[in-house]
Amino acid sequence: MGFLVTDAFAQQGPAPTDAGFGGALLFPILLFVVFYFLLIRPQQKRAKEHKKMVEGLAKGDEVVTNGGLLGRINKVDDNFIALEIADGLEVKVQRHAVASLMPKGTLKAS
Repeated sequence: MGFLVTDAFAQQGPAPTDAGFGGALLFPILLFVVFYFLLIRPQQKRAKEHKKMVEGLAKGDEVVTNGGLLGRINKVDDNFIALEIADGLEVKVQRHAVASLMPKGTLKAS
């Protein structure tokens, strides 16, 4: 029956590479190392710096909260700070809600 339809023969594929178990684990390990240095490590560094900044808050510091309030610290407690945002207007916020410490004189400039 070969005269009407040509016979199809399978071609020989490339020789299999013997990467083994180590080759199969190389990519996930390399991917984890890249994620660690690009994502995990910088985030841990920022969290450590924020914790150090929050622990160092003192009366008279000018800060910005996560909500965008700019004010001067009047009282520091274990978990809360009293933040004066205007003359005679004081709010109580959590210490960890402080986003950044501003240079002295920022309130007068704004």
